[in-house]
Amino acid sequence: MVCPELRGGRAFSRPCPSSVRHRLRLRHSTVALLLPVVVCCVLAPSAGQARDTDTAIDTAPRTLRFVTWKADRPGVWDDAIRQFERAYPHLRVQRDLAPHSSTAYHDLLTQKLKNRDASVDLFLMDVIWPAEFASAGWALPLDEYFLPREREKFLPATMAAGRYRRRMYGVPSRIDGGMLYYRKDLLDKYGFAPPDTWDELARQARTILTGERAAHPLLRGYSGQFKQYEGLVCDMLEFVGSHNGSLLTADGARSNLAAPASTRAVRFVREQIIRELATPSALTYQEPESLAVFAQGHAVFHRNWPYAWGVANNPRHSRIAGAVGVAPLPHGARGKSVSALGGWLYGISAYSRRPDDAWTFIAFMTGPEMQKHFAIHASLAPSRIALYADPEVLRANPQYTDWLPVFRTARARPRTPVYPIVSHILQRYFSRVLAFPGTDIVEEAREADRRINKVLALAPDANF
Repeated sequence: MVCPELRGGRAFSRPCPSSVRHRLRLRHSTVALLLPVVVCCVLAPSAGQARDTDTAIDTAPRTLRFVTWKADRPGVWDDAIRQFERAYPHLRVQRDLAPHSSTAYHDLLTQKLKNRDASVDLFLMDVIWPAEFASAGWALPLDEYFLPREREKFLPATMAAGRYRRRMYGVPSRIDGGMLYYRKDLLDKYGFAPPDTWDELARQARTILTGERAAHPLLRGYSGQFKQYEGLVCDMLEFVGSHNGSLLTADGARSNLAAPASTRAVRFVREQIIRELATPSALTYQEPESLAVFAQGHAVFHRNWPYAWGVANNPRHSRIAGAVGVAPLPHGARGKSVSALGGWLYGISAYSRRPDDAWTFIAFMTGPEMQKHFAIHASLAPSRIALYADPEVLRANPQYTDWLPVFRTARARPRTPVYPIVSHILQRYFSRVLAFPGTDIVEEAREADRRINKVLALAPDANF
């Protein structure tokens, strides 16, 4: 006779001592008699309940918590979520809506991640966040999901934005770049073509304001984003870069705000854009406020992201629909047009209990059909290269033909894990010198350089 024994998950046999044989026979006989009774007692009364419970477990939808900003076109997002839930009926998406401001949204999201909030499964990241999120261990590496053959289908700038130390942490939902919107009707009336340089823009705006003063006393020459927040950094990067200046040196190791070209650009914005062409209220504008001024017909020129095209040309939201033109941003006398790289990427929380489900959602939302959906219905410029040749996309957005070269060469903000601190210093510097005409720009720039250099020394591999 042998005795069964389980070792490390495998069954073995060994000789059974004679002193135990009788007890084993009794035990086996008792079990044989009682087993049918036990089975009947346990299973019979609850067989229907067990079947129903199993079915409920198999079919109950799993919920994904998705942290995102409050969208400008909420109906387009609602439809996209419905399409996903129809395609994957076992999944539901709960959106946690954050403020539209990138800065406020960053504060809310990072607080959740610092607390290792496991209820958060995925989120949208601004293109400047992946280095910070990856360095802190908040974002899950996506290399096993986001394969190289798929990455090749996206614009290179968006791929670079989602990479940190040769690993991917973000999948582009779209690409953004700063654009110049203008009143086509007013430029045509005064015989102007879209301006190539900032000086030309200022001359055109002054001429139009003079000619329209009696009929449109509220008309202003320029509307942009000059509140102290991340959007201000984007706007000023474009002014500084297009005047041959830069926020950092070419190697990314030091701040470059006090360079003559950089300070010259800031002086132009303070003395001509803010003081002459805009209003003091522009110092409080983010994207929605500045766009509202333009869409209501109160500005000749307007800087914004691609989404603004759909709003400005929608008769339900705009008084100038059909009279809006778009062009690359102007440049300085000896510079080139610069567009700040913007856009958002999907990321998965390192603390999510459902990373596979989160990836299912990301793959769906960044696929060709859904990027096409957002391009057509919300004017969100796709990050997939092929869609810039799609007839339906181009029919809805003919301007994309001219925008693609800009997107290919858009300039990124500094890529560093300490970017939030760098950005905060930049915001304070730009806001102070623009709001207070008496401040010494060079002196303020040198102080900002000193503070930024101190921070960059903590992360010597800033641009990698």
